[in-house]
Amino acid sequence: MAQTLTEEQIMIRDMARQFSQDRLAPGASAREAAGIIETDIVEEMGQLGFLGMTVPQEMGGVGADYVSYALALMEIAAGDGAVSTMMSVHNAPFCAILQRFASPEQQEAWLKPAAQGAFIGCFALTEPSTGTDAAAITTKATRSGNGYVLNGAKQFISSAKIGGATIGFAVTDPDAGKKGISAFCFEQGTPGFVVSEPEKKLGQRASDTCALTFDDMALGADALIGEEGQGLSIALSSLEAGRIGIASQSVGMAQAALEYAVAYALDRKAFGKPIFEHQAVAFRLADMDAQIESARQLVLNAARLKDCGQPCLREASIAKLMASQMAERVVSDAIQTLGGYGYLSEFPLERIYRDVRVCQIYEGTSDVQRINISRDLKRRYQQ
Repeated sequence: MAQTLTEEQIMIRDMARQFSQDRLAPGASAREAAGIIETDIVEEMGQLGFLGMTVPQEMGGVGADYVSYALALMEIAAGDGAVSTMMSVHNAPFCAILQRFASPEQQEAWLKPAAQGAFIGCFALTEPSTGTDAAAITTKATRSGNGYVLNGAKQFISSAKIGGATIGFAVTDPDAGKKGISAFCFEQGTPGFVVSEPEKKLGQRASDTCALTFDDMALGADALIGEEGQGLSIALSSLEAGRIGIASQSVGMAQAALEYAVAYALDRKAFGKPIFEHQAVAFRLADMDAQIESARQLVLNAARLKDCGQPCLREASIAKLMASQMAERVVSDAIQTLGGYGYLSEFPLERIYRDVRVCQIYEGTSDVQRINISRDLKRRYQQ
């Protein structure tokens, strides 16, 4: 694979790997127990450029391509899946939306500091009764003088507790249907904005996930991103990048599980030899490696298409669908390789198995990915 990468891509990947193995992996269990990502970790990631990877340098970012972003996210996820979720949401959709739709003034105020790691960004679209059906949101933004007053609630918002700013969506014209939704950016401390205590989750417990409430939250006109009624298209604009991100972290967590299982299989002896020498184990590990590599190439293919400026929703959806499902299988097989030890919380596979499960849910469930793929299939064959 290395031969197909540029020197810059290899450098970014290796830097992410070093940071992940030195700073993330050793503290992953403690991070999960504490239920929060440490401030110094966030600061280091900002300094290394991981929080503004594809943002142009003139806007405060690194200006890297999406292949580099995918490679870096794989490595970060291998160290700690929860940290990779924070990084993924912050880069896309948060920074990606500001880069494409924010005014120059908004980019100066929000995008530049976000890309430099001054704060973590959040994305608030999902509501308690509307997940996949984004067009059915009920949070309202009512005109008030030169600004807006927001009332409503959001659910399952990543990084809301540690975040500094949120891109949120609300209905500005109830009679306009999908074209009546608008996008806003606002600080976490805005009066009327309440962040609940983090949800208790199966996995990724260090990545806080919270419900939000807007109770007469007043925003100025400068909080509006793009134009009124453009909100849904803004929300959907980052789907490709978001799904490349989740597919990348799926590959990263699966890779970490494989490496741990291989190390164990080479060390553990049964019937007079390392269990790796038993064909049943060796073939299982070989299948795991093949599945990971297949998913990795799907991810990089989607990333390369995006770097070329070509539409890649189909490819990103395929990568996300296949990588997320692959990761759960591979981590399960890694646990099987360790036997009883793999089931203990003292070993990292138990945590990785819980962390990776949500990859089939957020950024569009597996069924949503199938909808996207089937729509493209129908379009191509009906022509």
